[in-house]
Amino acid sequence: MKNFTASGTITALATPFKTDGSVDFKTLEKLIDFQIKSKVEGIVVCGTTGESATLTLKDKMGIYKEAVEYAKGKVPIIAATGTYETEETLNLTVFAREHGASAALVVVPYYIKPSQRSLFEHFRLIATAVPNFPIIIYNIPGRTGVNMLAETQLAVANACPNVVATKEASGNLVQMMDIIKNSPKHFSLLSGDDSLTLPVIAAGGKGIVSVISNYAPKKFGDMVRYALAGKFAEAKKIHYDLFELMELNFIEPNPAPVKCALVLMKMIKDSIRLPLLPVTPENKKKIQAALIKAGLISK
Repeated sequence: MKNFTASGTITALATPFKTDGSVDFKTLEKLIDFQIKSKVEGIVVCGTTGESATLTLKDKMGIYKEAVEYAKGKVPIIAATGTYETEETLNLTVFAREHGASAALVVVPYYIKPSQRSLFEHFRLIATAVPNFPIIIYNIPGRTGVNMLAETQLAVANACPNVVATKEASGNLVQMMDIIKNSPKHFSLLSGDDSLTLPVIAAGGKGIVSVISNYAPKKFGDMVRYALAGKFAEAKKIHYDLFELMELNFIEPNPAPVKCALVLMKMIKDSIRLPLLPVTPENKKKIQAALIKAGLISK
């Protein structure tokens, strides 16, 4: 098994584009540098926040390779390899493993609404095909149209020792606590929502795959570290300092707001792929005001 622990702050990295819509690999390197310097515990590339749904296979493979080669082991690179189709997901997962990724994030297949039995077989097949390569389940029913139940996630974890965690973005704390309570020792739960990270860690979760850490990795990472250390008063203060921004990150479909924040911080060009659009001028002003209030940019 690769030396990888699914814990702490793992940034779901935005994918920067050039004005012509192609992937901006030089800016990608700068974003990775920013994350490394801020001491995050991991980076996911080509996830939801990375606009996975509009990336081509060539884009994804290029980003996996570039991120791994550029990071040089300074931070784990987790390749989001999940698609709605099992064979393509498996091929991408094998490619990520062969090119040095630390783990794969595999989303529940979307659009087709598979049964729980089908979900078990999907994850079992992928996990057993890449033994000793860590797999993280990604359950996000608001986007996939199906909730992978606690009992199904636990069945996969018990059957597959290399399925090491779940990114739980169901928003259902009862389901999350069921998973945490009954998980095998090798399996951990990561929050899939920044605003729920504090209560999830209080309930026994091990961290977060985060959106806000794209532009506030140090401050948000400190909150997570405080919470994991049981210093909840300190964690709660940072949680509420950043709470407005956590909510604004979804004022329009993700990742348009987080890309707006990165543009305002002069870290990327203002480019997003259709069918998404940049945020409206009105919402840009709200994000700008919240960034100033949080001390992340100046007036």
